[in-house]
Amino acid sequence: MAQKPSIPKGTRDFLPEVMVRRNYIFDTIKSVFKRYGFLPIETPSMENLSTLLGKYGEEGDKLLFRILNSGDFLSGVEQGTALEAQKLAGKICEKGLRYDLTVPFARFVTMYRDQIAFPFKRYQIQPVWRADRPQKGRYREFYQCDVDIIGSNSLLNEAELVSIVNDVFNALKINVILKINNRKVLAGIAEYIGRPEALVDITVAIDKLDKIGIEAVNAELAEKGLPAEAIDKLQPILFMKGGTREKLAQLKPLLDNEIGRQGIAELETLFDYIDDLELRIETELDLTLARGLNYYTGAIFEVKAKDFPMGSISGGGRYDNLTGIFGLPNVSGVGISFGADRIYDVLEGLQLFPETMSESTQAIFLNFGKNEERYCLKYLNQVRQHGINAEIYPDAAKIQKQMKYADQRHIPVVIIAGETEAAEGTFTVKWMKEGTQQTVQADHLVETILKQS
Repeated sequence: MAQKPSIPKGTRDFLPEVMVRRNYIFDTIKSVFKRYGFLPIETPSMENLSTLLGKYGEEGDKLLFRILNSGDFLSGVEQGTALEAQKLAGKICEKGLRYDLTVPFARFVTMYRDQIAFPFKRYQIQPVWRADRPQKGRYREFYQCDVDIIGSNSLLNEAELVSIVNDVFNALKINVILKINNRKVLAGIAEYIGRPEALVDITVAIDKLDKIGIEAVNAELAEKGLPAEAIDKLQPILFMKGGTREKLAQLKPLLDNEIGRQGIAELETLFDYIDDLELRIETELDLTLARGLNYYTGAIFEVKAKDFPMGSISGGGRYDNLTGIFGLPNVSGVGISFGADRIYDVLEGLQLFPETMSESTQAIFLNFGKNEERYCLKYLNQVRQHGINAEIYPDAAKIQKQMKYADQRHIPVVIIAGETEAAEGTFTVKWMKEGTQQTVQADHLVETILKQS
């Protein structure tokens, strides 16, 4: 009996029509990255587990896909070893699929420090994997489109990223809001409520605020050992009212500690830069934004679509010493990642994809037999040489079958050359969407298609 074909949960196949749309997203994002002077790199799908573990926090480590050692992967396990997942994994798995593109990038920068110029501006568009529970907008395999500047502490870099976010979503015609916070401010808040040592627990909990609500967040904080008075002191800050400048003004007298003051100063500078850039994008200081990843140390970003229910479609932040883990200390970086899969869902949900894409076939020549084929080939080549995506139906099938093919492929222009057209040196051009057609001289075919496109 034949095996029923299937794929792992949380992964997807992409049909050509979907791939054309995905490539539209990738090409749009990539064109903005290049405009700002960023250069492409790639890193392997798998990394040594020593590279990945401990960089994403306890919850992130649980979502790493581990790869069994090849061959006899049990050869390094002594007989009688207790079959505990955590202990056994270290003996039979030395590699894992990358969880994101940032940690591999830090490893890359450390390895090639003598071959790249600092500050180093890179973009990277590749898949990542997380052993998460699949659900709408959340997949186990998905693409990230990352852009990072490393080797500079300047807050101009954060402003550049904000400008990139503005340009990407303007180009995609998605109405978004960019939420901004600073991990130093969060550290200052942890000091303000008297629990600086609980910063990670606080950020991990409040990062879930949108998903689980304030009561569940407070319950998690209590479970982590925060006293009731500290949790109560946190509430007014999380729900502080007013615009960005008003919130900063309210924070200043509260965060009377060095780390908090640094964070407020950085936010003020960044928002000054954003004002100077006169961008179209809406920005907001969101004190509940925490970005749960442990490696962020300064500004943090999150982008949400305003007109479509979806989690964040872009996010990132400043990381001051991620390369130090790999032996290159005191190298600060900042980056942002665009989630191509969620962006796709937003574009599809809002029907924002263009009707025709650069990769789609724009014109097709029908096939009526050998003589007509040979008549068409010269002009097929001319059409292609003028930048029009074109094809010829490969078989002299019934015209209904060929027209059905053109309709299924959403090809807007059908070019017909039967015995009469071939004899007269003409073509009948049919515009599928309008349902109209015209006869043109063969030498005017390209001009006619371009004029109507």
